[in-house]
Amino acid sequence: MEIYFVRHGKTEWNLAGRFQGGHGDSPLLPQSLADIKKLGHYLRGTEFAAIYASPLPRAYQTACGIRDAMGSQLPVIKDERLREFNLGKLEGMTFKEAAEKFPVQVKNFWDAPDKYDPTELAGESYPQIIARGKSFARAVAAKYPYPDDKVLAVSHGAALCAIMGGLLGYPLAELRKHGGLGNTSLTILATDDQGQSFQKVVWNQTDYLGRKLSATDLL
Repeated sequence: MEIYFVRHGKTEWNLAGRFQGGHGDSPLLPQSLADIKKLGHYLRGTEFAAIYASPLPRAYQTACGIRDAMGSQLPVIKDERLREFNLGKLEGMTFKEAAEKFPVQVKNFWDAPDKYDPTELAGESYPQIIARGKSFARAVAAKYPYPDDKVLAVSHGAALCAIMGGLLGYPLAELRKHGGLGNTSLTILATDDQGQSFQKVVWNQTDYLGRKLSATDLL
């Protein structure tokens, strides 16, 4: 079976370079609504067994927009395991503000996941988010075990980098070795052993958007 992982559309805080995290949220940009439709049109004809999304509005609305553009009647199921990283004290801060106040934690969050310690931030660790991501993926793979089964899952940039790196068996230090994920990007992972292991099929696909990504599309 395959899981089609999608990062939500770009938001006002993405554009402003501000940490949203697992509790913050901001509206999707008008351009994002168009991008979401493009992805939905691109996925037309793909038969999904289910659609899941993080409960945060930016991800849930992205999932609903994709579903509607595909012409699907499937419900969008909210799943807490797809929620963005709990970034604690970083949430709501601009990247610049956060780097000035918590330089070591912010640097390690982006560049050295194996050294990231969220204790001072009252946030979530990489192993914690990987564990909940594996729980989601294995549950879905067990529920939809057939080779042709496909599930759509809409989540968040930092969460997905951690979750998918964990599913692919990467060590913590290499979770981001493929780079960041663009807004409204598509990554497909496949499993043939009910979620015990996964293989990369597609990573960070965005060509269906028909435009060059900006720097803020990858934050």
